[in-house]
Formats: sequence, structure tokens, C-alpha cells
Amino acid sequence: MELLNDMALFVEVVKAKSFRRAGEAIGMPIATVSRRISGLEQAIGLRLLHRTTRRIEMTEAGLLYYERCRRIVEEARLAHQQLGELLEQPSGLLRVSLPVDFATIFLAPHLGAFAQRYPGIRFELDLTPRKVDLVAEPYDLAIRMGDLPDSTLIARKLADLPRHLYASPGYLAKAGTPRHPDDLASHECLPMLRQPPRWRLQRDAAGSAAVEVAVTGRFHVNSIGMMQRLALQDVGIALASPAIVAGDVAAGALVRVLPGWRGPDVPVYAVTETRLLPAKTQRFIEFLSELLQ
Repeated sequence: MELLNDMALFVEVVKAKSFRRAGEAIGMPIATVSRRISGLEQAIGLRLLHRTTRRIEMTEAGLLYYERCRRIVEEARLAHQQLGELLEQPSGLLRVSLPVDFATIFLAPHLGAFAQRYPGIRFELDLTPRKVDLVAEPYDLAIRMGDLPDSTLIARKLADLPRHLYASPGYLAKAGTPRHPDDLASHECLPMLRQPPRWRLQRDAAGSAAVEVAVTGRFHVNSIGMMQRLALQDVGIALASPAIVAGDVAAGALVRVLPGWRGPDVPVYAVTETRLLPAKTQRFIEFLSELLQ
């Protein structure tokens, strides 16, 4: 236990970049801080910090030790926090990185219900398209769609979103209704930007063989929301998730094309730095999973 306490103290010293400031932050005399860190170095057998009259700097060993200790200390803190949150409503600031279209089209209509359910939670939602760094930046989780690269982050699959073909009645009235995937070659389609202009389709029946169809169109976009709006303007055929276009289909503004055929499912993940999560993050992940299911 004393070693764990010294590890936590070492993390505080590195964050404060000073024995004095670390001592003031935790209410410990500077002499005690210095003695404890020296004892930690002796126990390890390596110098962790270079000390000067003005500041401290980590040695190579200190940097490696800090990265390990920081995670251990943070998980220990969250473990205590989780036990406390079992007795109270989840609360605090929830920072989430989300894909723009997923957030604005799918999540936004339901987010108010989650906020009412947990009034103690405040939200910072980052809808920028960049991949945030969950280790270096203060985010609780990121929602990511599509296949994930290998990493040390923790990914929980929330759902596999199916994709179907949709077009407006106006487009079909002027261009005709495709009867087979091969017919798409003579239609205006709305492929995603920077992806191969081929759609892989297969029948809804399990185990059916897939076919690849070359598609063309005047518009190539990198936004599902833009694709949806273009389809509503009779511009072409879109490959989209039913969850995204459900309202348009219910209103009759879009109809499914080639029923019985579907595109590849798109996996949706909740990505975090650690498996040990505070209640606010757990409840939000559970909420998204319920919506997507």
C-alpha cells in the first residue's frame, strides 16, 4: 500500500513539475514529498527525476514509470468513484467525441431524454471529424464507425448498422426503378468520397453470395447528412442506414430500392482508454446501445 501511495505522489509531483507545488496541492510538507520520492527511487533502484534549483525533469526511466503510474492511479481513483456512484445519480462533465452525421441526425433527437434521465450530467460533445487522442486529451469516450485499427484502447461494439438503398419517389419517377444490382450502373448514385466507386451488395438471406457493382454519379460526398439531403432532392440513389433515414421513409420522402438487397453492415464502437469507467460514461454507453439495438 505504501508503494501505491508513493506512486500517486510521484504522479502529483510530475504533474505539478515541482515538489513545493505538489506538496501544497495535497497538503504535505515539501521535505516529506522529497523524502518519499527519494525513497521510491531507492526502492526501484533507478533515478526517476533530475532535480535543479528551478525545476524537475523526468529521466528516461521516470518517463516510462510515469506513464504506467498515471494509469494505475487513475484507475484506482475511478474504482473508488464507481463505488460511490452506486449510491447516487451519475454526475459530472461527460466529454464525448462523435461522428458529425451520427450525432446530428441519429443521436440529437434522443439526447434530451438522456439528459432528463440524468440531470447531474453535463455534456461537452466534440463533433469534429478528427480522431481525438483519448490518452492525451480529456475525453471520456469516442464513438467511432467502421473497422478500427489495432491499438491499446478499449473498444466496445454497440451495434452493426445495416445499410439499404434508398431514393426519392421523384427520382424513381424520372429514372426508373432498378430491379437488380446490375441496373445501378445506369443510375445516378451517391457514393462516398475517397472510397472505391463500387458497392458490395448481397441478399438479406444469410449466407447469400455478394455482388460488386460499379456505381457512378455527379455527386461524391463525405457526409451521410449531405447524401441524405441530396437523395431527398431527387438527385440519386443513396446507400444508408435505416436508422439515419427512418423519418424520411416514414414520411414517404424516401423509399427503399432493391428490397431484399443490402450493403455491408457498419460497426459502431464506443472507444475508451480504460475498462474502468465512471457511472456517467457507463450510462451513456448503455443508452447508445439501447438506441442502436
